[in-house]
Amino acid sequence: MSGSAGIQQGSPAIGAAGSAPAAPGAGGTEGSGATVGSARIAVKKAQLRSSPRPKKLEKLGVYSSCKAEGACKCNSWKSQNPPPTPPRTDQQPNTFNLQDPCRSCSHTLGDHVTHLENVSEEEMNRLLGIALDVEYLNTCVHKEEDADTKQVYFSLFKLLRKCILQMGRPVVEAQESPPFEKPSIEQGVNNFVQYKFSHLPSKERQTIVELAKMFLNQINYWQLETPSQRRQRAPADDAAGYKVNYTRWLCYCNVPQFCDSLPRYETTQIFGRTLLRSVFTVMRKQLLEQARQEKDKLPPEKRTLILTHFPKFLSMLEEEVYSHSSPIWSKTHLTFTPLCIMTVISAPPVARPLYYNSSPVSVDPSSCGSVSPARKTASVLEPSPGGQKRKPSEPLPHEETKKLRIVGDIPMELINEVMATITDPASMLGPETSLLSAHSARDEAARLEERRGVIEFHVIGNSLNQKPNKRILMWLVGLQNVFSHQLPRMPKEYITRLVFDPKHKTLSLIKDGRVIGGICFRMFPSQSFTEIVFCAVTSNEQVKGYGTHLMNHLKEYHIKHDILNFLTYADEYAIGYFKKQGFSKDIKVPKAKYLGYIKDYEGATLMGCELNPSIPYTEFSVIIKKQKEIIKKLIERKQAQIRKVYPGLSCFKEGVRQIPIESIPGIRETGWKPVGKGKELKDPDQLYSTLKTILQHVKSHQNAWPFMEPVKKTEAPGYYQVIRFPMDLKTMSERLKSRYYTTRKLFMADMQRIFTNCREYNPPESEYYKCANLLEKFFYTKIKEAGLIEK
Repeated sequence: MSGSAGIQQGSPAIGAAGSAPAAPGAGGTEGSGATVGSARIAVKKAQLRSSPRPKKLEKLGVYSSCKAEGACKCNSWKSQNPPPTPPRTDQQPNTFNLQDPCRSCSHTLGDHVTHLENVSEEEMNRLLGIALDVEYLNTCVHKEEDADTKQVYFSLFKLLRKCILQMGRPVVEAQESPPFEKPSIEQGVNNFVQYKFSHLPSKERQTIVELAKMFLNQINYWQLETPSQRRQRAPADDAAGYKVNYTRWLCYCNVPQFCDSLPRYETTQIFGRTLLRSVFTVMRKQLLEQARQEKDKLPPEKRTLILTHFPKFLSMLEEEVYSHSSPIWSKTHLTFTPLCIMTVISAPPVARPLYYNSSPVSVDPSSCGSVSPARKTASVLEPSPGGQKRKPSEPLPHEETKKLRIVGDIPMELINEVMATITDPASMLGPETSLLSAHSARDEAARLEERRGVIEFHVIGNSLNQKPNKRILMWLVGLQNVFSHQLPRMPKEYITRLVFDPKHKTLSLIKDGRVIGGICFRMFPSQSFTEIVFCAVTSNEQVKGYGTHLMNHLKEYHIKHDILNFLTYADEYAIGYFKKQGFSKDIKVPKAKYLGYIKDYEGATLMGCELNPSIPYTEFSVIIKKQKEIIKKLIERKQAQIRKVYPGLSCFKEGVRQIPIESIPGIRETGWKPVGKGKELKDPDQLYSTLKTILQHVKSHQNAWPFMEPVKKTEAPGYYQVIRFPMDLKTMSERLKSRYYTTRKLFMADMQRIFTNCREYNPPESEYYKCANLLEKFFYTKIKEAGLIEK
């Protein structure tokens, strides 16, 4: 039978600031009190478990009812000669006998522990661990001054005591069990890193991952302020909701840290955005203050990371935490690829420093003994063993650096080198570009205004099921006015009917508390498209990039809801705008899907837009700008090489008649390549026959099995987010039949793409990686035998 104790969701919370588990305070990193307490308990448990069996029985007899004949009502054995309090160090240990009588009922110790006669040593040790946790909780109950805290300590005390009596396992009874909110804090931060920084080079992205690890580990050991302290600091906040989460946190995360009989969970894995919102502001302030105080103690390699990048990381995360429409907290958002940002239960030795060692630390299970999980060595952010993608920071093997690259591919080393010349590392978290630049994006100003909180975006609609919200109704009226003024050809009654229709929603643009624009739309999930009905921005706020930014937000909203097609009827004045937003007259949605669903408008043009779920549309212009800067720098480098003046040739004055072209200084730097490296078959039939033979040999090779068919999404999750240009032998066979390969270079490029993709997605130790290397070697052997490249 499992022991359980009821913890009501609204019951008073255990005080993390109590005297036993942690030092008093309104929140902060875990102090040494809890660590010392758990260490002391662990030592006591180890000593008790190594004691003789009579000593163990005496300890458990204290929590066992008498089972002598005559229905004795004594509920615990009490020694006739209790040890002094505090115990004397010079006193010899007592010898225990099962015949020793109980001070209360006079029955023997054996009468109290008869149920333990056939219990295994392992089970005995488990019950002894619970007994020591009971004693420690009893001490906490007596020392704790806060009544609410004392009440929940006592509930857990009774739970563990009952578990010893019934030989069960402790289960905290509650209306809900972990996790309490999805997505979790850990998943939300993971999504945030992908959403905001996936476009960065691998080195900079790795820095962001380090910051995310640091933040998650701080949350796992953060001491929350008690509900009473929070009421004094922020009386307007949701006190009841905070008390519920606070009680859960203490029962499942905090108390199990020093009472390891209770199951322990990580804060970041069982709590979500609600708890993070309640602690983020205070936590951010204290973390930054701690960083400033400890800046002289920080290692040099961590100083820039913590003092420069960490504050910017927290500022950007704060926007997403408190934003009403951030996609990182969506329960159904599936477009983010996990970065394996994982944390483990590990307590700091003393007050937790802001920096930590990110390299995995191995833990020897045999050395742990009876030590609490809260005291095991930290292993911060180990990658998932099931992951197959090579780490960005992992250097390529020497052999791989010699492999042929696809024509047109730019080496990542060169890109990283160029990025270092155009991006200041201190401002990599979102440098604000000049709005006066002729090359600034249309939505540049709108993006910056949104970041500063000048404008907001909300998806709203009229509901027949929920209680009317005055603010939303006022916004809907504002939208009706904007659409009526900007679309004079539309009847006002028609606009009003659609804006207030519960089946329609509107992405509204709010500035200074009033509506200045919006996009009214209706979603058809079963048909996989959305109809855009009205789109307008008030006249005095136009030409500021609001229209583009509105559409980008709408695109990301629909990607989140797995709808990737827009349809709209655009009048003659709106066609230009929709073309700039990626719409065209080439409709991708089959006519049978939208016929009878979309509203027809006389004199308007039907336009459609297909969304790419891999594109972060609200940051798209920033990504494009960085790409342009990279290309510009690469061109400048190439031009600098070409402009170099080499000395003239003097060999002809000495009577030399001719020289090899490649011996001319600077000729190779211009991009010239010697011809004749391979025989290009000009006869199409001969080329087809040769390539067909080579492809058949490759497909028959014993290492070709991983590449025969396109990779399935179900077998390799996230593959198509990593590999942008997939290729396989089946696709090559189809291309060969359609006479796609008009030159040997096209054929070799596709084959090389197969091997490059495999090595990009899989780790070097994997079987797929090895198959790619062996098959590639075989392929080039056949190419050389056919005379298509030099041997």
